[in-house]
Amino acid sequence: MSEEIRKNSYDESQIQVLEGLEAVRKRPGMYIGSTSVKGLNHLVYEVVDNAIDESLAGFCKNISVTINKGNTVTVIDDGRGIPTGPHPKLGISTLEVVYTILHAGGKFGGEGYKVSGGLHGVGASVVNALSEWLEVTVYDSRNGEEFYQKYSRGKPLSPVKRIGKTDKTGTKVTFLPDAEIFETLEFEYETLLTRLREQAFLNAGINIVFTDDRGEKPVVNTLCYEGGIRSFVEYLNENKTGLHDVIFVGQQNENNSAEVALQYTDSYSETILSFANDIRTTDGGTHELGFKTALTNVLNDYARRYKILKDADPSLSGEDVREGLAAVISVKLTEAEFEGQTKTKLGNSEMKTVVSKLLTDKLATFFEENPTVIRAILNKAVTAQRAREAARKAREQARRKTGLDSGQMPDKLRDCNERDPALTELFIVEGDSAGGSATQGRDSRFQAILPLWGKMLNVEKARADKIYGNDKLSPVITALGAGLGEEFNESKLRYHKIIIMADADVDGAHIRTLLLTFFFRFMRPLIEKGYVYSAVPPLYKLTRGKTVRVAYSDEERDKVSAEMRKDNPNVKIDISRFKGLGEMDPGELKETTMDPTKRTLRRITLEDAVAADRIFNVLMGEDVGPRRQYIEQNARYAVNLDY
Repeated sequence: MSEEIRKNSYDESQIQVLEGLEAVRKRPGMYIGSTSVKGLNHLVYEVVDNAIDESLAGFCKNISVTINKGNTVTVIDDGRGIPTGPHPKLGISTLEVVYTILHAGGKFGGEGYKVSGGLHGVGASVVNALSEWLEVTVYDSRNGEEFYQKYSRGKPLSPVKRIGKTDKTGTKVTFLPDAEIFETLEFEYETLLTRLREQAFLNAGINIVFTDDRGEKPVVNTLCYEGGIRSFVEYLNENKTGLHDVIFVGQQNENNSAEVALQYTDSYSETILSFANDIRTTDGGTHELGFKTALTNVLNDYARRYKILKDADPSLSGEDVREGLAAVISVKLTEAEFEGQTKTKLGNSEMKTVVSKLLTDKLATFFEENPTVIRAILNKAVTAQRAREAARKAREQARRKTGLDSGQMPDKLRDCNERDPALTELFIVEGDSAGGSATQGRDSRFQAILPLWGKMLNVEKARADKIYGNDKLSPVITALGAGLGEEFNESKLRYHKIIIMADADVDGAHIRTLLLTFFFRFMRPLIEKGYVYSAVPPLYKLTRGKTVRVAYSDEERDKVSAEMRKDNPNVKIDISRFKGLGEMDPGELKETTMDPTKRTLRRITLEDAVAADRIFNVLMGEDVGPRRQYIEQNARYAVNLDY
């Protein structure tokens, strides 16, 4: 066989068998999603989830999580400790089995854990495989002894060592993520804090101490919520005015449990967070469907029975009854079935019935015993229904006025030639002047320009009926073509890159915030699916003779200036500050901000809906107090202010 034929053949010799944890190191994204900072943070989740599982089993009360100097992480719990005796089938220490064999753990049946989250038995070994080194100490509650083992990239450096007697119980894990695997080793404290806070809410009474020891002084947060998900809802509504106290209903069966906490506020947005076995189900699932269906039915039944809705009145929709609602749904079950590798949607059909029956029985009883609460909720829902009808009429009027049904686009839109939305970009530009430069600097094959002028409506303080017909927002709605709220239809979206291009100053930041608030509240799938970006225009222009360069920050300005002086330290460098996009000529704008081969875009992500909801409410809501406090706490981080 010739060399060329041998290379192109497909035979037995080309079938690779990856031994031990090689598969994890070869394809880490299959196990932790990515090798970006998101995957890095996921390593911490997996180790903490093992401690949480000990808590769910009734054996762990305290968890300590520390980011150490050098970007190692230490997680300590006071559970039973991983078993250390010889494994009955493999003959080596069970501790080593758990950390070196992919599908080994106490979560595949038996009596180890009835309920568990994480990667179902592969979490410890995956973290071990993706760490430059990992060491684990077990304080074994079964025999009062301490054991230790260290690994390098998933392989043990020595057998499990018996250290001696101890009166402690639990497990201590310290690991250093592998720089060969991850793009960065810098853990995100705020992201981890959000996740750990969720775990503390979902497991009432557990005490989690989270420390960041990388700075000059340790940053410590102690997370313990005896109220469980009741406290979670109070936290969600911290900056809103509640119409009543938090309502809690729950029940537990042999194979599953369900609990729901909810509260209505005077806001117009809804926040529903659902969890299964402490895993956030961002795409919902059967438990969330059961909740929504039952809530709508219970409120409509009460409204009909007590004549709040007349016979001729239309029933309240799900959108009506959820206006201003914050709710947390948490279910725990022995055999959780998730749809997809990322476990973002619960598939167990029985949980729809469990949650629906819980709401139907206990919520109906609560409302009968608390008529003032249900009246306040129904008054809000009926008002929302009327506003929805007003929004429908406003939408139809806007369609007639703009000719949307005939395909007519806004007058100011400079559309592109391409019609495949996957290939098109819409630049939403601050002001007509910048819009003119952007139109001349764009590639009209696939780049569309929509100039906006003046400050737009703050939708945090408005219902949908106030948005249609608004002269600042209706062009955006029409140009995107996908509708609003529950009517949003991703398949009709005309652009898959929506780029906010505003000045790098206070006014530009305000416009970005207003637009992002609008997208977050009324077109959230745009952000969830990664369609929204922020352009990053340069701050400085540096000129030496005919050589022109730009800088995007003060630090880069100094660096570029030094580079331009490299051959002559005394040469003069002219440095000018870009005051706005409108001051750039079309060539400069294209070169620095619009050309896909040279520009910088910042994708707007929705890593955590809870944090996003809270910050939008603080910055854009009615209550001045929290906004003042936020500004006072964060003013020192402000840059590029105009004086």
